[in-house]
Amino acid sequence: MNLADEDRHRGTHLGASSATNGLRTNPRWSNFRRPSCGAMRNGLDKPAEMYKRRTVIKGLAGAAAGVAVRADRGLSRMFMPADREFVSRRPAAGQRRFVSEAIEAKILEVKRAITDPELAWLFENCFPNTLDTTVTFEVRENRPDTYVITGDINAMWLRDSTAQITPYLPLAREDPKLKDLIAGVINRQTRCILIDPYANAFDFGAQACPWGEHDKPPIREELCERKWEIDSLCYPVRLAHAYWKTTGEASCFKGDWQQAAKLIVRTFREQQRKKDAGPYTFQRTTDNPIDTPPFAGRGNPTRKVGLIHSGFRPSDDACVYPFLIPSNFFALVALNHLSEIFSTELPDQSFSRECRELAQEMKAALDAYGRSRHAKHGLIYAYEVDGFGNQLFMDDANVPSLLSLPYLGCCARDDPTYLNTRAFVLSGDNPYFFRGRAGEGIGGPHVGLNMIWPLGIIMRALTSRDDREILSCLKMLKTTHAGTGFMHESFERDDPSKFTRSWFAWANTLFGELILKVHAERPQVLQRIG
Repeated sequence: MNLADEDRHRGTHLGASSATNGLRTNPRWSNFRRPSCGAMRNGLDKPAEMYKRRTVIKGLAGAAAGVAVRADRGLSRMFMPADREFVSRRPAAGQRRFVSEAIEAKILEVKRAITDPELAWLFENCFPNTLDTTVTFEVRENRPDTYVITGDINAMWLRDSTAQITPYLPLAREDPKLKDLIAGVINRQTRCILIDPYANAFDFGAQACPWGEHDKPPIREELCERKWEIDSLCYPVRLAHAYWKTTGEASCFKGDWQQAAKLIVRTFREQQRKKDAGPYTFQRTTDNPIDTPPFAGRGNPTRKVGLIHSGFRPSDDACVYPFLIPSNFFALVALNHLSEIFSTELPDQSFSRECRELAQEMKAALDAYGRSRHAKHGLIYAYEVDGFGNQLFMDDANVPSLLSLPYLGCCARDDPTYLNTRAFVLSGDNPYFFRGRAGEGIGGPHVGLNMIWPLGIIMRALTSRDDREILSCLKMLKTTHAGTGFMHESFERDDPSKFTRSWFAWANTLFGELILKVHAERPQVLQRIG
């Protein structure tokens, strides 16, 4: 692969003051039972309820593009000496939300294989972050029940909770407690879907999302936000299917789960909008044009071609064209997973066939409308289309993205159209691909221009077949955490001390997943970091 000199990715090597292992308490976060002392430094002295979803408080001096926040100067401006001892930023053992012996053993194993102490330190901090700080495990009605918050927002996103937990699945076979925890996530997600299949996030009365208090129509008290995003229904299927395949257990496929699965398919069909506009609308009074869809909350017009309409992207930003191609690909995969489960594990061949036929219809529509010829990159996948022939060429760091298609099982990594798309996405022809002194990567509209998302850098490495590219991504991640020891939502392309969300568990756990993948498949790469 023709990469520019890797040295340009070497951002300022930023240090940290002594670690503060403390979760910040907040009286409004009533559903999350915190330890009395903290587990992780927030990095910003602001209550997390002030945050919008994946955004930060505006107006701070020195903020990039008006949206990035500056971490504590004493933390992020200090250079780390070469012989610095990297002290764990994890909560003390007795203050961790959940402890898995299998996870702890894997951390020790992988750390020994990483020659660079800073990268090993980042892995130790990040990989267990979801278990350390975001999960609440209980037994509800004699079944496991696990509530998973995103980090600095005390609410459970269906997307994030799946992405946060999935990297632990391979170790569930070795740890019955971990297996029960993951089963609990599936059970809680099932409960969420049955409450409202159009909702993306749930806080069960914790009032964690005050920015949506006046949304129309009003939401139920269990909801944090009701943004219709196709992937919110795909991720729970992904987790349930992977749990079944990994553990061999079908205990989560009880009657309520089967009911939720059928509700997912019904919702997909409603949002094909073949007969009418469907039941969903969303309106928010806001000065942010990407926070609400146009035309009475239904989005821009489309020709009904068999694709599923999405009100919002996985960034929680409103779609420009309602046929969001990465999410439609993800729905196709989810439908095939459901078809497999209901044909081999559950006695419902009729529903299995319905899922398979809908997937076939969507594949034909994606083949017809999801690809187009780019002037420079040839045949590529569009990000959004409307069925009339209009297409949006871009990509966003949030997953599902075009870059993530092979990671999600939507296509092969060597698929020619994907390779053309990947070249486009990772170039200046993608309006949300940013390069700067600190690094390069994909961002998106959500937090503004020139903000690179570590999620995008991690996904680039996860979908790469090139040691050199993976190494370059790891070096960027190592040099842009601003001395905190954790991944952030985004950082400014020239100055990683300007970042958003110091406690973002999805990015932390996905970074851990990347290190595990490299350790298993390309261990030599972990010997070359330095």
